[in-house]
Amino acid sequence: MNSQEIYQQRIENVLDALLEKGEEPLCESMRYAVLGGGKRIRPLLVYASGEALGVNKDLLDAPAAAIELIHAYSLIHDDLPCMDDDDLRRGKATVHLAFDEATAVLAGDALQTLAFGILSQPLHGICATNQLKILQILTASSGAAGMVKGQMIDLYAAGEILTEDQLATMHNHKTGALIKASVLMPTYCFEGNADNLTTKREKLAEYADAIGLAFQVRDDIIDIQSDTETLGKQQGSDSASDKPTYPSILGMDAAKEKLFQLHEKALSSLSSFGREADLLRQIAEFIVKRIA
Repeated sequence: MNSQEIYQQRIENVLDALLEKGEEPLCESMRYAVLGGGKRIRPLLVYASGEALGVNKDLLDAPAAAIELIHAYSLIHDDLPCMDDDDLRRGKATVHLAFDEATAVLAGDALQTLAFGILSQPLHGICATNQLKILQILTASSGAAGMVKGQMIDLYAAGEILTEDQLATMHNHKTGALIKASVLMPTYCFEGNADNLTTKREKLAEYADAIGLAFQVRDDIIDIQSDTETLGKQQGSDSASDKPTYPSILGMDAAKEKLFQLHEKALSSLSSFGREADLLRQIAEFIVKRIA
């Protein structure tokens, strides 16, 4: 296995151990939503950022799990009839269809609180000040200043004509905030401070901003050019919902050029890092070339 596959299996094992096993609908729906699917981009970024900084992998499991649980909760709620009303996610029925709408809401709620519960437990090897900072990063990126704000903008953007700056603002919150949190949380997974950590954190933040937006640009492109089976979700859903996208605003050729520029910016931000940041470079490459 390559390093991405190793980390994907690692986070799968961590999540499996964290999620309660049982036949109750809540347990089943939480495990259904989280396990056995997804690209695990956000936890991969946690491990890759930690690798670039020389952080002990064992210290990265908690933030990696927490960010994936927040992402899973957001997908459950995003798919609800009152939101995007989707019936397919990761190649299988969305949670509200596999179970029911009320169970889906509660499963999402439970995954969100579980994420913060994981990070509020004593994390041996991380000082209390840094642990609090990790919690603050996840909180800010998840709530009204981050992902939830982006989702709210998205809800009201359907049928509207947005400028490129307005579209970027929406996606920097809805998608980019959690991606940036994934990259920045490992910069606090220390008892104290690492050498040149402030400078490294700034460069990693630049990288995260670039790939966070690149992720969404690529998402908009493949929503048009891919198919439902490959995507694991309904192809063309954004167009069907009359949502503003990069191809609809810029045109397909300009959207692809935007993607190229963001990729170059991400790689440039890592120029001061050596081979220890190769996994971050590989993830950037995957994001701009993925087909699903």
